[in-house]
Amino acid sequence: MELIKRPRRLRTSPALRRMVRETHMDASSLIYPMFIAEGENRKEEIPSMPGQYRYSPDRMGEQLQRLQDAGVGSVLLFGIPAHKDETGSGAYDPQGIIQQALRTAKRDFPRMMFVTDLCMCEYTSHGHCGILCGQDVDNDKTLEYLSRIAVSQAQAGADMIAPSDMMDGRVAAVRKALDANGFENLPIMAYSVKYASSFYGPFRDAADSAPAFGDRRSYQMDYHNRREALKEAALDVEEGADIVMVKPAMAYADLIREVRDLVNVPVAAYSVSGEYAMIQAAAAAGWIQKEPAVIETAVCAYRAGADIYISYFAQELAEYLRDGKLGRTGA
Repeated sequence: MELIKRPRRLRTSPALRRMVRETHMDASSLIYPMFIAEGENRKEEIPSMPGQYRYSPDRMGEQLQRLQDAGVGSVLLFGIPAHKDETGSGAYDPQGIIQQALRTAKRDFPRMMFVTDLCMCEYTSHGHCGILCGQDVDNDKTLEYLSRIAVSQAQAGADMIAPSDMMDGRVAAVRKALDANGFENLPIMAYSVKYASSFYGPFRDAADSAPAFGDRRSYQMDYHNRREALKEAALDVEEGADIVMVKPAMAYADLIREVRDLVNVPVAAYSVSGEYAMIQAAAAAGWIQKEPAVIETAVCAYRAGADIYISYFAQELAEYLRDGKLGRTGA
């Protein structure tokens, strides 16, 4: 058969496939989410996330060392306080759990970058992401508290602030508060496109952050909507976001692509707890091979347009990259 165009020509050897590969990963673009709990000498495995743990500040260094050794230089911190109240006061307490963790981590791992999740759900007694007015979250009042939390995190040493609450106007409010307190160079990574997803279940177990009543659908996005995602991303960039995020990642690659085409700032994708748990469970049952599945889902996010990948598999991915395994698995 006389064929002039044969796409298979560029697939004939590993070296050639690597040469023409369109999507590339680098460990510097990985962020590892980490749960920090109050107390001492704590390392507790999260039942719904095998291989993931809650660490007290005095033991978080064990995992930070493993990450640094693997080549992961960035961590996203989530705090689990011992005390919760209606206004989430532990989130902006100078001696709060994230503030403690930041001071310890910055002292012991000065070359690593620490991103702080900015939300109130882990700290409020009702589990919602803001200040309640009756049964509803008061958007504008919540902005005052988010701003206070952001400044407290910055003062404790945060390298980047990541608002995840999905309140309207939160990026502008946080940017204004940071600038007013001398943190004009501290970047914001906004959870811009954050859907109300069923894939968050294990996280709520990990962070003890399930709402005491109702759900979060009045502020997190309806997963049926596409145009709304582009509106949210554009608004956050206009308000001063330095990086925008799409969350979850696996089932939302179409939105990662569209957001990437829309904005001129870096795009992050968060591979969430449910995605992690599914891969772990299927691999443990022998239904899939873990290593190629982890790599394939990560490459999918980068192929869709992500510049930054937030994953509970960040350490493994960095090790695969270091050991040259990505090429061998076809990724």
